[in-house]
Parts: sequence; C-alpha cells; structure tokens
Amino acid sequence: MEYISLLASVTPEILRIHAKQKLRIDSNTRLQLNGELGTKIGAPTFFSALLRHFSPGLSAKIGAAVQYDRREKLHYTTHAKKSFLLTQFVKFVVKGRCDFDKEFKQPTPSGAAELVWNILDFQKDQDFRLKVGYEVFDKVPYVQVREDNWTFSADANGKWNVRYNL
Repeated sequence: MEYISLLASVTPEILRIHAKQKLRIDSNTRLQLNGELGTKIGAPTFFSALLRHFSPGLSAKIGAAVQYDRREKLHYTTHAKKSFLLTQFVKFVVKGRCDFDKEFKQPTPSGAAELVWNILDFQKDQDFRLKVGYEVFDKVPYVQVREDNWTFSADANGKWNVRYNL
C-alpha cells in the first residue's frame, strides 16, 4: 500500500501545503514521510521520517521519528497510542509523545485523552468524525470536526486551523 496525500491547512498566520507518503514495510509497519511548504516564505518548513508499528491484538501504535523544522532544526520524537472501543462508533483514545532535541538532553512530553465518534456514511458517501480531547501536560481542551476531506480543529487557547485533503 503506497500513496501520496496532499493537504492544505490555514491558520490565522499562514497557508501551508503538506505532503505525506506512506510506504509499507510489512503488514503492521509503515514508514511515513511528511513534508510541509510554507507559502509565506516559499520554502520547506518541516520534514519528518516516521517509523510506525501497529499491534492489532492491543489496538495500539508505537513509533519513532526524526524531524526537521526551520525553528527547532533537527529533533527526534517517540509516540504511542492506544484505543479502547466503547460502542460501535465511539472509542476512547490515550496517546503520548515525547520530543527530544538533537543531543537528547531536553525531553518535552505531551499526552492526551480523547473521545472519538466516527460515523461512516453519515449521509450518502459522506463520513463524519467528532473528536473531543484534553491535552494533559498543557491542560488544554480541544475539539476536531472532520467531514470527508475537510477538518476543523480548535482549542481553548484560541488556536485553530482548517485543513482540506487534496
């Protein structure tokens, strides 16, 4: 399974173009490459190579990545995510992440708990997802609404973005 996903996102300050390609390594492992072009500066602003492994028996994902962004330069990240099915359409998700600088000296943890409600064929050929979460370390609630290719995300600090999957 190999495909390229293009995405445009708008925040109050900039329009960004994202590209993502997933390469299958085995049935449960993927290498995911992500890039971002900032239209304000006309140059790449982010790149990452992420190795993800899914454990179907545990409904869990783990991963490790090397990332570059123009502000923090080179850094590394690890993450884990576990889902618990509550009903046919609702699941509870716990996820954690830890970012490291290039010397592995300054770990920055983050974690969240989410309720995710997925409705396939909400209307004919239209899927819908509502995600309500709480970022534990920053103590910030957030919401995300996704309808097919459109995604709107916002948090209690006033940050928001709109994404369209091209």
